[in-house]
Amino acid sequence: MNEFLTRLRSESEKNQLRLVQDLADKGEAGLDALMEWCLERQGMPAAPTDGKVHQLLVAAKTPKTEAFVGKHLVEGVVELRSQASVDYRPIAQLLAQRDFEEADRTTLAKLCELAGDTAVKRGWLYFTEVEQFPSEDLQTLDRLWRVYSEGKFGFSVQRELWLGTGKNWDKLWPMIGWKSGNTWTRYPKEFIWDLSAPRGHLPLSNQLRGVRVMASLLTHPAWS
Repeated sequence: MNEFLTRLRSESEKNQLRLVQDLADKGEAGLDALMEWCLERQGMPAAPTDGKVHQLLVAAKTPKTEAFVGKHLVEGVVELRSQASVDYRPIAQLLAQRDFEEADRTTLAKLCELAGDTAVKRGWLYFTEVEQFPSEDLQTLDRLWRVYSEGKFGFSVQRELWLGTGKNWDKLWPMIGWKSGNTWTRYPKEFIWDLSAPRGHLPLSNQLRGVRVMASLLTHPAWS
């Protein structure tokens, strides 16, 4: 297993993601190596490999991995910074369990919390509220989604794709799986709540209310 860990440290992210899955498939010795990797990585900026390792340890459900997660990964692998003192731990925990659907719902709830009591009661956002969001909070949410999706999901991923279309919303929607032809994807059953989804598929934004909320998210100073 030491050989695997040595390789893991020097491989590209794509190969790391494959290697950590191989380690998890090797049973107890492989899981021990993943726990060692976690300890090594503490205090370093979280990458998608760290998110996948956390997910694999949660999924293993052995007494040893459960004790390790309970001791070392209570808040996950992403530093949960919030200028507004919003608690993002529930999202981290849901993403670690690969419950992308509930993580998406909780993301909207936390964005409403960030906007204030009126938005919480309303249950959705005005674009003017999004414009006032602290950059630190949006960056934390984006990092959570990227780190726990092998780099596939997140606001910054959606922004990158949108810029790649020349800021063309009509091209973006089918690219991220939110529209097929003239038909909007129906919530929640027609959305894909796992990593087989297209890049940028999650987190969702209610585009049926118009593009202004999404536009405010993707043009926010958090990404400049």
